[in-house]
Amino acid sequence: MSKSQSKRGTRKNPASVISSKVVYRGPVFYVTSEQVREPHGITVRRDIVRHPGSVVIMVVDTGRREPRILLARQFRYAAGQELWEFPAGRIDRGESPLAGAKRELLEETGYSARRWKLALKFWISPGFLDETMSLYLATGLQRGQAKPEEDEVIAKRFFQVPAAVKMVNRGKIRDAKTIAGVLWLAQEFGS
Repeated sequence: MSKSQSKRGTRKNPASVISSKVVYRGPVFYVTSEQVREPHGITVRRDIVRHPGSVVIMVVDTGRREPRILLARQFRYAAGQELWEFPAGRIDRGESPLAGAKRELLEETGYSARRWKLALKFWISPGFLDETMSLYLATGLQRGQAKPEEDEVIAKRFFQVPAAVKMVNRGKIRDAKTIAGVLWLAQEFGS
């Protein structure tokens, strides 16, 4: 079990590590190549991307008759296009997921929220990545000044929940964390 896994409170891994080495280290993640004996006795090589975890903020304005959600549109190099997404980001070293969510919300949107609720927590792609994502519901919004990182060019827009669901169903929202959050919100707000 990696240090990042134990800090996030995941269960002890029932596989035993025979050997492990770091084969790549970057500023956001690192990659290990490991020989492991899995619970059913099979010995295999596993190459794992190690990541500290991420937070996603489902920003909901409940001050109107119909709740509205805030989506951000930004260029994603790996996808080769701009995507509609919930504000999100990496958890910094020593930071709790909730503190990371509050920081990311302010940085990317300029908003802060009075009420926070952990809605979902899941693995992104557990076949090769140990990153977990925590999706928070943020309500009781207060507008402020955004402080995006140098490489972030972010457009923001509020959508009613039913419109966001239609965007998911029509392939206009293609980001998995945002799809999961929009569908959760649709159930939460009865859309």
